[in-house]
Amino acid sequence: MRQKIEKYGLLVLMMLFYASISVTAQENSPMQEELNVKELILDHLSDSYDWQIVNNGQWDITLPLPVILYSKTSGWHFFLSDRVSHGSSFNGFRISAESSYKGKIVETATSGVVSRPLDLSMTRNACSLLLSSFVLILMVLGVARVMKRKPMEGQGGFVGMMELFIQMICDDVIKPAVGKDYQRYTPFLLTIFFFIFINNLLGLVPFFPGGANTTGNIAVTLVLAVTTFLVVNLTGTKAYFREIFWPDVPLWLKVPLPIMPAIEFVSLFTKPFALMIRLFANIMAGHAIVLGLTTIIFMTVSLGSTINTSMTAVSVIFMIFIYFVELLVAFIQAYVFTLLSAVFIGLARVRNREENKNNGPEAIHINK
Repeated sequence: MRQKIEKYGLLVLMMLFYASISVTAQENSPMQEELNVKELILDHLSDSYDWQIVNNGQWDITLPLPVILYSKTSGWHFFLSDRVSHGSSFNGFRISAESSYKGKIVETATSGVVSRPLDLSMTRNACSLLLSSFVLILMVLGVARVMKRKPMEGQGGFVGMMELFIQMICDDVIKPAVGKDYQRYTPFLLTIFFFIFINNLLGLVPFFPGGANTTGNIAVTLVLAVTTFLVVNLTGTKAYFREIFWPDVPLWLKVPLPIMPAIEFVSLFTKPFALMIRLFANIMAGHAIVLGLTTIIFMTVSLGSTINTSMTAVSVIFMIFIYFVELLVAFIQAYVFTLLSAVFIGLARVRNREENKNNGPEAIHINK
């Protein structure tokens, strides 16, 4: 045990020594430019039309992605993103550097008017979503094949881990929250959990094909929240909608001013809004913290090699700690999103007293 500690300690010291040499060389370089921390963090958190694989100053390997545009004047356009990268223009299209459309492809007409075409391009986030969906399908089909072949045997390894996750979500989340007809919603809720979890983990991978900020993109969390909203309200019972539009409250709270119905109706949209903001904010904040700690190394270059080396050590230690925290957050956010979705579905499956009396004691479902 002691030998292992000494071995890994020596490795960390070598890494810090190499980092100090690198930053000292940058300090002595006359071409050094002032680091814009805000722009660096926002650039890494935002989406892009290409996928950077390697960029260490000497090697700059970038994967261009397909650009699909529709212009009202010239119709459809298909090309790779390297045609409009680094400030280039192609057929009147370019990536805007202005604040209004910054980072988006715009079209400049002959009259000089700048407009946004219909953009269906395969961006980095879109490709990462396709990749995570493909990984999820392979995982589910692989586990299902193994469980079908050996259903009664205790599985180990990856299949056993997946079985543990599935049983935990089903027994501790879906059954208690949804109630009697939980099996109807189990495929949807399990898909939501694993989809968010896989995307969270891929976002923490610092090299290709990871690093995309998918669940930290509000458009992605919006779609997930809208999906839950549709499932909840399209499968809700009559008693659920009665509680919304004619709740069991004193009459003066409903007539002549529909105070409580208005509050209940607004709550239909605040629930998915909370799902969207919670996932987006937590994942984006985690990425921003890691990037902020990384920039400390470069911000302290001008303060001298001694301060820079010590701050590099502090930055590396805190980054390792935050990465372990982010691994936990990746699971917690997927778990919380699934739990709240299951709770909202369970609330929409409420039955009134007359239905419970006619259907018997087994049909009673009380959501607390």
